[in-house]
Amino acid sequence: MGKRIFYFLLTNILVLLTISIIFSVTGAGNYINDQGGIDFGALLIFSAIIGFSGSFISLAMSRWMAKRMMNVRVLDPNGPLSAAEQGIVEKVHRLSRAAGLMHMPEVGIYDSPEVNAFATGPSKKRSLVAVSTGLLREMDDDAVEGVIAHEVAHVANGDMVTMTLLQGVVNTFVVFLSRIAAWIASRFVKEEMAPIVHFIAVILFQIVFSILGSLVVFAYSRHREFHADRGGADLAGKDKMVHALRMLKDYSARMRGEDDTAISTLKINGRRKSAIFSTHPDLDDRINRLQAK
Repeated sequence: MGKRIFYFLLTNILVLLTISIIFSVTGAGNYINDQGGIDFGALLIFSAIIGFSGSFISLAMSRWMAKRMMNVRVLDPNGPLSAAEQGIVEKVHRLSRAAGLMHMPEVGIYDSPEVNAFATGPSKKRSLVAVSTGLLREMDDDAVEGVIAHEVAHVANGDMVTMTLLQGVVNTFVVFLSRIAAWIASRFVKEEMAPIVHFIAVILFQIVFSILGSLVVFAYSRHREFHADRGGADLAGKDKMVHALRMLKDYSARMRGEDDTAISTLKINGRRKSAIFSTHPDLDDRINRLQAK
Protein backbone atom coordinates (compact mmCIF):
# COMPACT_ATOMS: atom_id res chain seq x y z
CA MET A 1 0.00 0.00 0.00
CA GLY A 2 2.88 2.36 0.68
CA LYS A 3 3.90 2.99 -2.93
CA ARG A 4 0.27 3.55 -3.77
CA ILE A 5 0.20 6.23 -1.07
CA PHE A 6 3.54 7.67 -2.18
CA TYR A 7 2.41 8.07 -5.79
CA PHE A 8 -1.00 9.37 -4.67
CA LEU A 9 0.63 12.02 -2.46
CA LEU A 10 3.19 12.95 -5.11
CA THR A 11 0.48 13.30 -7.75
CA ASN A 12 -1.67 15.26 -5.32
CA ILE A 13 1.12 17.75 -4.53
CA LEU A 14 1.91 18.27 -8.23
CA VAL A 15 -1.76 18.65 -9.19
CA LEU A 16 -2.36 21.01 -6.26
CA LEU A 17 0.60 23.18 -7.28
CA THR A 18 -0.51 23.25 -10.91
CA ILE A 19 -4.07 24.30 -10.05
CA SER A 20 -2.79 26.92 -7.59
CA ILE A 21 -0.39 28.43 -10.14
CA ILE A 22 -3.13 28.58 -12.78
CA PHE A 23 -5.49 30.32 -10.34
CA SER A 24 -2.74 32.75 -9.27
CA VAL A 25 -1.70 33.63 -12.83
CA THR A 26 -5.29 34.10 -14.06
CA GLY A 27 -6.33 36.00 -10.94
CA ALA A 28 -9.28 33.66 -10.35
CA GLY A 29 -10.54 33.17 -6.82
CA ASN A 30 -9.42 36.54 -5.47
CA TYR A 31 -9.57 36.61 -1.68
CA ILE A 32 -7.94 40.00 -1.02
CA ASN A 33 -10.49 42.66 -0.01
CA ASP A 34 -10.52 46.34 -0.99
CA GLN A 35 -8.49 47.27 2.08
CA GLY A 36 -5.67 44.91 1.10
CA GLY A 37 -6.56 42.39 3.80
CA ILE A 38 -7.77 38.78 3.55
CA ASP A 39 -11.43 37.85 3.06
CA PHE A 40 -11.27 34.64 5.12
CA GLY A 41 -14.66 33.37 3.96
CA ALA A 42 -13.72 33.70 0.30
CA LEU A 43 -10.31 32.18 1.01
CA LEU A 44 -11.85 29.14 2.71
CA ILE A 45 -14.19 28.50 -0.24
CA PHE A 46 -11.30 29.01 -2.66
CA SER A 47 -9.14 26.61 -0.63
CA ALA A 48 -11.81 23.90 -0.53
CA ILE A 49 -12.35 24.08 -4.30
CA ILE A 50 -8.63 23.74 -5.02
CA GLY A 51 -8.06 21.19 -2.24
CA PHE A 52 -10.77 18.73 -3.19
CA SER A 53 -10.16 19.20 -6.93
CA GLY A 54 -6.53 18.21 -6.39
CA SER A 55 -7.34 15.12 -4.36
CA PHE A 56 -10.06 13.84 -6.71
CA ILE A 57 -7.91 14.39 -9.80
CA SER A 58 -5.15 12.43 -8.04
CA LEU A 59 -7.62 9.64 -7.27
CA ALA A 60 -8.79 9.50 -10.89
CA MET A 61 -5.17 9.17 -12.04
CA SER A 62 -4.11 6.66 -9.37
CA ARG A 63 -4.51 3.41 -11.32
CA TRP A 64 -3.01 4.87 -14.50
CA MET A 65 -0.07 6.33 -12.57
CA ALA A 66 0.61 3.04 -10.78
CA LYS A 67 0.64 1.07 -14.03
CA ARG A 68 3.04 3.48 -15.72
CA MET A 69 5.41 4.13 -12.81
CA MET A 70 5.61 0.48 -11.71
CA ASN A 71 5.51 -0.90 -15.27
CA VAL A 72 2.68 -3.26 -14.32
CA ARG A 73 1.79 -5.97 -16.82
CA VAL A 74 -1.97 -6.52 -16.61
CA LEU A 75 -3.01 -10.16 -16.88
CA ASP A 76 -5.90 -10.93 -19.22
CA PRO A 77 -8.03 -13.68 -17.61
CA ASN A 78 -9.12 -14.80 -21.08
CA GLY A 79 -5.65 -14.67 -22.63
CA PRO A 80 -2.75 -17.12 -22.61
CA LEU A 81 -1.29 -17.24 -19.08
CA SER A 82 1.30 -19.37 -17.34
CA ALA A 83 0.20 -21.63 -14.51
CA ALA A 84 1.59 -19.17 -11.93
CA GLU A 85 -0.17 -16.21 -13.58
CA GLN A 86 -3.44 -18.12 -13.80
CA GLY A 87 -3.11 -18.95 -10.10
CA ILE A 88 -2.72 -15.26 -9.20
CA VAL A 89 -5.77 -14.27 -11.24
CA GLU A 90 -7.78 -17.09 -9.68
CA LYS A 91 -6.82 -16.03 -6.15
CA VAL A 92 -7.69 -12.37 -6.74
CA HIS A 93 -11.06 -13.20 -8.29
CA ARG A 94 -11.98 -15.80 -5.67
CA LEU A 95 -11.10 -13.52 -2.76
CA SER A 96 -12.85 -10.57 -4.45
CA ARG A 97 -16.05 -12.57 -4.74
CA ALA A 98 -15.71 -13.57 -1.09
CA ALA A 99 -15.33 -9.86 -0.22
CA GLY A 100 -18.58 -9.09 -2.04
CA LEU A 101 -17.03 -7.13 -4.91
CA MET A 102 -19.36 -7.02 -7.90
CA HIS A 103 -16.59 -6.09 -10.35
CA MET A 104 -13.32 -8.03 -10.42
CA PRO A 105 -10.16 -5.92 -10.00
CA GLU A 106 -7.57 -5.87 -12.74
CA VAL A 107 -4.72 -8.22 -11.87
CA GLY A 108 -1.12 -7.36 -12.65
CA ILE A 109 2.50 -8.36 -12.10
CA TYR A 110 5.46 -6.00 -11.99
CA ASP A 111 9.07 -7.04 -12.35
CA SER A 112 10.93 -6.30 -9.11
CA PRO A 113 13.08 -8.27 -6.66
CA GLU A 114 11.14 -6.79 -3.73
CA VAL A 115 8.62 -8.95 -1.89
CA ASN A 116 5.51 -6.81 -2.11
CA ALA A 117 2.07 -6.14 -3.55
CA PHE A 118 -0.31 -3.22 -3.79
CA ALA A 119 -3.89 -2.30 -4.63
CA THR A 120 -5.07 0.98 -6.11
CA GLY A 121 -7.80 2.53 -8.23
CA PRO A 122 -10.41 5.29 -8.15
CA SER A 123 -13.26 2.96 -7.14
CA LYS A 124 -14.18 -0.64 -6.42
CA LYS A 125 -15.28 -0.95 -10.04
CA ARG A 126 -11.93 0.31 -11.39
CA SER A 127 -9.35 -1.21 -9.06
CA LEU A 128 -6.02 -2.92 -9.60
CA VAL A 129 -4.24 -5.56 -7.52
CA ALA A 130 -0.60 -6.13 -8.47
CA VAL A 131 2.11 -8.40 -7.07
CA SER A 132 5.86 -8.34 -7.60
CA THR A 133 7.83 -11.12 -9.23
CA GLY A 134 9.96 -11.15 -6.08
CA LEU A 135 6.93 -11.99 -3.96
CA LEU A 136 6.08 -14.92 -6.21
CA ARG A 137 9.66 -16.24 -5.97
CA GLU A 138 10.11 -15.80 -2.21
CA MET A 139 6.72 -16.76 -0.80
CA ASP A 140 4.85 -20.02 -0.66
CA ASP A 141 1.26 -20.36 -1.91
CA ASP A 142 -0.42 -19.76 1.48
CA ALA A 143 1.59 -16.57 2.10
CA VAL A 144 0.82 -15.25 -1.40
CA GLU A 145 -2.88 -15.83 -0.74
CA GLY A 146 -2.62 -13.94 2.57
CA VAL A 147 -0.95 -10.98 0.87
CA ILE A 148 -3.54 -10.87 -1.92
CA ALA A 149 -6.36 -11.12 0.62
CA HIS A 150 -4.90 -8.08 2.41
CA GLU A 151 -4.87 -6.06 -0.83
CA VAL A 152 -8.39 -7.16 -1.80
CA ALA A 153 -9.52 -6.02 1.66
CA HIS A 154 -8.13 -2.55 0.89
CA VAL A 155 -10.30 -2.46 -2.24
CA ALA A 156 -13.38 -3.79 -0.45
CA ASN A 157 -12.91 -1.27 2.38
CA GLY A 158 -12.79 1.61 -0.12
CA ASP A 159 -9.58 2.90 1.42
CA MET A 160 -8.52 4.98 -1.59
CA VAL A 161 -11.82 6.89 -1.62
CA THR A 162 -11.77 7.62 2.11
CA MET A 163 -8.11 8.63 1.81
CA THR A 164 -9.09 11.02 -0.99
CA LEU A 165 -11.70 12.69 1.22
CA LEU A 166 -9.13 13.01 4.00
CA GLN A 167 -6.58 14.39 1.53
CA GLY A 168 -9.17 16.91 0.34
CA VAL A 169 -9.58 18.23 3.88
CA VAL A 170 -5.79 18.32 4.36
CA ASN A 171 -5.38 20.11 1.02
CA THR A 172 -7.97 22.70 2.03
CA PHE A 173 -5.98 23.59 5.14
CA VAL A 174 -2.72 23.53 3.16
CA VAL A 175 -4.04 26.04 0.62
CA PHE A 176 -5.72 28.16 3.31
CA LEU A 177 -2.69 28.39 5.63
CA SER A 178 -0.13 28.79 2.84
CA ARG A 179 -1.92 31.86 1.52
CA ILE A 180 -2.23 33.43 4.94
CA ALA A 181 1.49 32.82 5.53
CA ALA A 182 2.33 34.19 2.06
CA TRP A 183 0.22 37.31 2.66
CA ILE A 184 2.05 37.94 5.94
CA ALA A 185 5.43 37.47 4.22
CA SER A 186 4.45 39.96 1.49
CA ARG A 187 3.79 42.62 4.14
CA PHE A 188 7.52 42.76 4.95
CA VAL A 189 8.68 43.91 1.49
CA LYS A 190 8.18 47.00 -0.63
CA GLU A 191 4.72 47.39 -2.15
CA GLU A 192 5.94 46.90 -5.73
CA MET A 193 7.63 43.61 -4.73
CA ALA A 194 4.67 42.30 -2.72
CA PRO A 195 2.87 40.44 -5.60
CA ILE A 196 6.05 38.59 -6.62
CA VAL A 197 6.93 37.70 -3.02
CA HIS A 198 3.36 36.56 -2.40
CA PHE A 199 3.37 34.33 -5.51
CA ILE A 200 6.69 32.66 -4.64
CA ALA A 201 5.80 32.35 -0.95
CA VAL A 202 2.50 30.62 -1.79
CA ILE A 203 4.36 27.89 -3.70
CA LEU A 204 7.02 27.42 -1.01
CA PHE A 205 4.57 27.38 1.91
CA GLN A 206 2.25 25.06 0.02
CA ILE A 207 5.04 22.51 -0.49
CA VAL A 208 6.04 22.72 3.19
CA PHE A 209 2.48 22.44 4.49
CA SER A 210 1.75 19.59 2.04
CA ILE A 211 4.66 17.60 3.48
CA LEU A 212 3.45 18.29 7.02
CA GLY A 213 -0.11 17.38 6.02
CA SER A 214 1.11 14.05 4.65
CA LEU A 215 1.82 13.01 8.26
CA VAL A 216 -1.96 12.94 8.79
CA VAL A 217 -2.35 10.68 5.74
CA PHE A 218 0.45 8.42 7.01
CA ALA A 219 -1.35 8.08 10.37
CA TYR A 220 -4.57 7.18 8.57
CA SER A 221 -2.69 4.63 6.46
CA ARG A 222 -1.28 2.90 9.57
CA HIS A 223 -4.79 2.72 11.02
CA ARG A 224 -6.22 1.20 7.84
CA GLU A 225 -3.43 -1.41 7.61
CA PHE A 226 -4.76 -3.09 10.76
CA HIS A 227 -8.24 -3.15 9.19
CA ALA A 228 -6.88 -4.64 5.97
CA ASP A 229 -5.05 -7.32 7.97
CA ARG A 230 -8.30 -8.25 9.70
CA GLY A 231 -10.11 -8.22 6.36
CA GLY A 232 -7.41 -10.41 4.84
CA ALA A 233 -7.75 -12.83 7.75
CA ASP A 234 -11.52 -13.01 7.21
CA LEU A 235 -11.04 -13.74 3.51
CA ALA A 236 -8.07 -16.13 3.47
CA GLY A 237 -8.04 -17.31 7.08
CA LYS A 238 -6.12 -15.96 10.05
CA ASP A 239 -3.36 -18.57 9.77
CA LYS A 240 -2.54 -17.59 6.18
CA MET A 241 -2.56 -13.88 7.02
CA VAL A 242 -0.26 -14.35 10.02
CA HIS A 243 1.97 -16.66 7.97
CA ALA A 244 2.24 -14.00 5.23
CA LEU A 245 3.22 -11.30 7.74
CA ARG A 246 5.82 -13.57 9.33
CA MET A 247 7.38 -14.26 5.94
CA LEU A 248 7.44 -10.51 5.26
CA LYS A 249 9.11 -9.99 8.64
CA ASP A 250 11.76 -12.62 7.86
CA TYR A 251 12.39 -11.03 4.47
CA SER A 252 12.67 -7.54 5.99
CA ALA A 253 15.15 -8.84 8.57
CA ARG A 254 17.34 -10.24 5.78
CA MET A 255 17.19 -6.96 3.87
CA ARG A 256 17.74 -4.67 6.89
CA GLY A 257 20.90 -2.67 6.50
CA GLU A 258 20.99 -3.08 2.74
CA ASP A 259 20.32 -0.23 0.31
CA ASP A 260 16.92 -1.45 -0.83
CA THR A 261 14.70 1.42 -1.92
CA ALA A 262 11.85 -0.98 -2.57
CA ILE A 263 11.64 -1.57 1.16
CA SER A 264 11.86 2.10 2.11
CA THR A 265 8.84 2.91 -0.05
CA LEU A 266 6.31 0.54 1.43
CA LYS A 267 3.28 -1.29 0.17
CA ILE A 268 2.32 -4.23 2.38
CA ASN A 269 5.91 -4.58 3.55
CA GLY A 270 8.67 -2.33 4.85
CA ARG A 271 11.64 -1.77 7.15
CA ARG A 272 11.35 -0.02 10.48
CA LYS A 273 11.45 3.75 10.55
CA SER A 274 10.19 6.58 12.73
CA ALA A 275 6.52 5.82 13.37
CA ILE A 276 5.15 9.20 12.25
CA PHE A 277 6.88 8.89 8.85
CA SER A 278 5.75 5.32 8.20
CA THR A 279 2.71 4.32 6.17
CA HIS A 280 2.63 0.92 7.90
CA PRO A 281 2.64 -0.24 11.53
CA ASP A 282 5.45 -2.46 12.76
CA LEU A 283 5.04 -6.05 11.53
CA ASP A 284 5.27 -7.43 15.08
CA ASP A 285 2.34 -5.21 16.11
CA ARG A 286 0.34 -6.39 13.13
CA ILE A 287 1.05 -10.05 13.89
CA ASN A 288 0.22 -9.64 17.59
CA ARG A 289 -3.11 -7.96 16.81
CA LEU A 290 -4.10 -10.70 14.40
CA GLN A 291 -3.16 -13.43 16.87
CA ALA A 292 -5.29 -11.73 19.53
CA LYS A 293 -8.25 -11.52 17.10
